Amino acid sequence: MTTKQKTVLITGASSGIGEAVAARLAGAGHRVIAGARRIDRLHALAERTDGDLHPIRLDVTDPADVAAFVAAAHQRTGRVDVLVNNAGVMPLSRLDSLLVDEWNRMIDVNIRGLLHGIASALPYFTAQGSGHFVTIASVGAHEVVPTSAVYSGTKHAAWAITEGLRQECAPSIRVTTISPGVVTSELANSITDPAAAQAMHTYRAHAITPDTIAAAITYAINQPTEVDVNEIILRPTRQR
Repeated sequence: MTTKQKTVLITGASSGIGEAVAARLAGAGHRVIAGARRIDRLHALAERTDGDLHPIRLDVTDPADVAAFVAAAHQRTGRVDVLVNNAGVMPLSRLDSLLVDEWNRMIDVNIRGLLHGIASALPYFTAQGSGHFVTIASVGAHEVVPTSAVYSGTKHAAWAITEGLRQECAPSIRVTTISPGVVTSELANSITDPAAAQAMHTYRAHAITPDTIAAAITYAINQPTEVDVNEIILRPTRQR
C-alpha cells in the first residue's frame, strides 16, 4: 500500500504510547506535530527521530492552548489530517480513598482534553473535507475493577464521545478508537494510593509495548479513504 504523507497531531507525545506513535509515524514519512507539557522531552524525541517531527508545548486541559496547537500545525503544513487524542492520566484509587483532586484531574485530562481536541480540529476537517480522529481509550472503557471506577468512567466517556463523533461526522471524516490493555508506560507512576499502586504492580507483570499500539494506529490511518477502522482493542495474551 502506498502511504500518502499526512500531517499528524499527537497529544501527550512526551512518553509512552504518544512517544511511540510520534516516532513511528515520523519515521514513516508523515509530518508529525508532537504536543505535551514536557517540551524538553519532545525536543529530545525530535533529535533522535528520523523524519519530520515538530515539538510544541501543550496542555490539553486549556482549550485555548489546544486551539493554538492545531492552528500552529495548520499554519506550518497547510493541512491537519489526523489528530491522535492520546494525552491521559491514571491515578487509580478506591472511591473511599476520597482523592477528589485526582478524580478531577482525570476528568480534566481524559475527558475535557479529548473534547478540546475535537473542538479544535473538527472545523479544519470540515473545511478541507477530510480528516481522521484517533482516540486512545482503554480496556477500562469496557470493564471496571476495584480502584478503576473513576478512570474507567473517564475512558468509557472517551469511548462514548468518540462513537458519537463517528456517527455525527460526515463520511469523509474518519473516527477510530484504540483501546489498549496493559502497556509498558509511565501511566501507573501517578498512582498515589498505596494499595492501588501495589495492585497495579502485580497487574502490570505482563505488558505489551507502546510500539504495538503505534503499529495499530499506523494501520488505521493508512487504510484507503473509503475504509474507517472504528475500534481496535489490544491487550497482552495473558490479560483476560
